Amino acid sequence: MEANTPSAAPTPGQVTRIARRRAQPGKEAGYEALVREMFQQMRASRGFLGAELLPPHEAGGEYQAVVNFASEADLQGWDACPARAAIHKRMREVTEAEAEYRSLSGLEAWFAPVVVPASMHPPRVRMAVVTWLGIFPTVSFFLWFVLPYLQNLPFLPRTAILTALIVMTMTWVVMPRLTRLLRGFLNPQLEK
Repeated sequence: MEANTPSAAPTPGQVTRIARRRAQPGKEAGYEALVREMFQQMRASRGFLGAELLPPHEAGGEYQAVVNFASEADLQGWDACPARAAIHKRMREVTEAEAEYRSLSGLEAWFAPVVVPASMHPPRVRMAVVTWLGIFPTVSFFLWFVLPYLQNLPFLPRTAILTALIVMTMTWVVMPRLTRLLRGFLNPQLEK
């Protein structure tokens, strides 16, 4: 499914909301059009970072709309917006029921997977390349600039400190930016 705006892994304070709902049989195209329209309206909202619509895994299944805002307050601002109320009213005409919502923030969003059709997963070799592109310079940086200050520590504490610094840097600094920057490489079918 076409991504309206790149969404990426979370950064501190960022909130991800997943809305799940079924379109009425035969009204799937209308529902998808309304969701894309809603994403366009979200672009004007303060703190909007991105959104995408994931199609059902099988015909008649649930769609998932994944939206990212910079903070909980920004998401609440969108929730209070009259444009949101109006488009949700129109969506009720083409969906079976109200959406089920799940909000995630911080590290929780890294470990709570969205159900994505297998056809939308990036190829493993591309994920490996992007991971290496993040790990190589990060590890090199810490080995060059930090390791000299830790040489007097025993092996295990030194390794624990280095790996903790690398994991934190990869999680909050490197991978969110790298996955956003290389989104087209990771998911070429979304760019078509």
